[in-house]
Amino acid sequence: MTTTYETMYILRPDLGDELIEQAITKYQNLLRDQGAEDIQIQNRGKRRLAYEIKKHRDGIYIQLNYTAPATAIAPFERAMRLSEEVIRYLTIKQEAEQEKPPKEEKPAKVAATV
Repeated sequence: MTTTYETMYILRPDLGDELIEQAITKYQNLLRDQGAEDIQIQNRGKRRLAYEIKKHRDGIYIQLNYTAPATAIAPFERAMRLSEEVIRYLTIKQEAEQEKPPKEEKPAKVAATV
C-alpha cells in the first residue's frame, strides 16, 4: 500500500547550483529506487533560518511530494542524516482525502403570512 508523503529538507547555503541539482537528483533517484512514484520537486530557494543550525544562518529549502510504501522512508531519511550537505529534514505523512457523502438538502422553511 502506498501513502502520500511530503519531505522538506534544507541544504547548506554554500553549495553551488550544480551541487544543489546533484543533491536533488540523488534523493529523487533514491526514492525511485525504493518504489516511490509521482515525485514532485519544488526548490524553494535560499532563505534565512529562524535559528542557527550547524553554524549556518541561511539554507536552501527543497520540498518533495510523493507517494511511496512505508518501507521507503527509513533508508531515505538515513541517507539524509548521513549526508553533510543536508542540515535539516522532516518527512510528514499526508492525510488521505476521504470521499464525503453529499449533504442531504433540508426542505426550505416557508414563512407563514397572517
